[in-house]
Amino acid sequence: MKGKASAAKKLSLDNVLDLNAAGTLHSRLMELRGSDLEIDASAVERVGALCIQVLMSASRTWEEEKHSLTFSQMSDALMKTMQLSGVNYDHMLAKESNS
Repeated sequence: MKGKASAAKKLSLDNVLDLNAAGTLHSRLMELRGSDLEIDASAVERVGALCIQVLMSASRTWEEEKHSLTFSQMSDALMKTMQLSGVNYDHMLAKESNS
């Protein structure tokens, strides 16, 4: 069946991703599993290690299932926390097209 590929689903992250938010974040990601996903993390002000692990696990899952998971926007707070945690997130940033 030929047709247009469905657009990526979108997820906006909360401003606080701490221990209490990890379960909710995991559930929200699992609801979106099976399709390309674009994450807006521009509002994130504080993030804990467990939520970073949830995001990295989701990235791996999406990759294994041959779907894309990208961050359309990422706050400085999230970038800095990932860097301090030793996480390489470059491959997850949306690439700007030059068309």
